[in-house]
Amino acid sequence: MHLKSEGQSPEPIVEAINVSRDFYIGGYKHQALIEVNLTVKRGDFFAIAGPSGSGKSTLLNILGCLERPTIGEVRIQGSSTRQMSVNALADFRAEKLGFVFQTFNLIPTLNAQENVEYPLLLLQMTAKERRQKAQEALVKVGLENFVQNRPSQLSGGQRQRVAIARAIVKMPLLVLADEPTANLDHRTSTEILDLMQALNQNEKTTFLFSSHDALVLSRAESVMQLKDGKMLQRKEFDHVA
Repeated sequence: MHLKSEGQSPEPIVEAINVSRDFYIGGYKHQALIEVNLTVKRGDFFAIAGPSGSGKSTLLNILGCLERPTIGEVRIQGSSTRQMSVNALADFRAEKLGFVFQTFNLIPTLNAQENVEYPLLLLQMTAKERRQKAQEALVKVGLENFVQNRPSQLSGGQRQRVAIARAIVKMPLLVLADEPTANLDHRTSTEILDLMQALNQNEKTTFLFSSHDALVLSRAESVMQLKDGKMLQRKEFDHVA
């Protein structure tokens, strides 16, 4: 169970304000998101739920500064991203955000440690500092004995653990996880969610998921439902371990 200090309101990390996103397919406008409002606060374990095509991944991409909304505004720690340049957004992602993908997105020619080190190459760190931080992150996800293994030498669950280590290695403001259990069996999914919850509780890492997996949604403290790009409801839960 994730406990927040009584009498304190955690600061908003990311906010979507009347966010809409349109795409044009074959000359026809498709509204992927329609006036979505959302606030994720520090320490949240938050899920965006909905069926395929509901706009979950699009919203996650917008909140992760990978896409811009057609209409509306995204604020990061109170600052609008509307006027930020492409380079400024890229720098922000490199420094402050971690990403976990359903297909792992590991580099097959690199071993586990090198994959975890990879995002640190964009930061001002020495090779020794990168190596130390990568090893520490792999310890946190229980893979300290697999640092030299390449993705092809790891199970699906182990590859996702490497992906989580890569996401948390720079101690990000927010980790965005897009369908993180989609390619895992139930047992492995449970282990991965146990790991993420432990990082949330022990390291105070903030997680934002997009998922239609009932197991993920059962663990979330807040769930926002999307359907056809529209926000239906948001529910808060008090899970007892």
